[in-house]
Amino acid sequence: MSPSATAAPGALAPILVVEDNPMDLDLTLRAFSRRACANPIQVARDGEEALAYLQRWDAGEPQPAVILLDINMPRVNGIEVLQQLKQHPHYRRIPVVMLTSSRESRDLQTTYDLGANSYIEKPVSFSRFLDIAAQIESYWCSANERAY
Repeated sequence: MSPSATAAPGALAPILVVEDNPMDLDLTLRAFSRRACANPIQVARDGEEALAYLQRWDAGEPQPAVILLDINMPRVNGIEVLQQLKQHPHYRRIPVVMLTSSRESRDLQTTYDLGANSYIEKPVSFSRFLDIAAQIESYWCSANERAY
């Protein structure tokens, strides 16, 4: 299968969540579950695991509809992941939503300069996580036309 493999006809593309904080990951997963999100959720618990998906996509696994990417992670941070992803000739069009606790204007500017598609500060309340999950599912997984 080519590096630009997508989900099989009728199958929904996954959402890749890249998050190292167990509590934030749990909130995110529960929000998508509560919303009964039809897209499968994949998880990378740090930047190294996220970058390993490039090889998995090369091997034919479906590319995600969207990547939710934290910034502050051990080993390889989200900015480095974003940079490598957006420089890749086959995967740079995958939408990346920075979902982070960082309120640093430097992080906001850097991630947009590197090609992030959106920047969302992680919500504190579960109800706000539900709102964000609904918006992500509605826009990035349903309304958005993919170019890969």
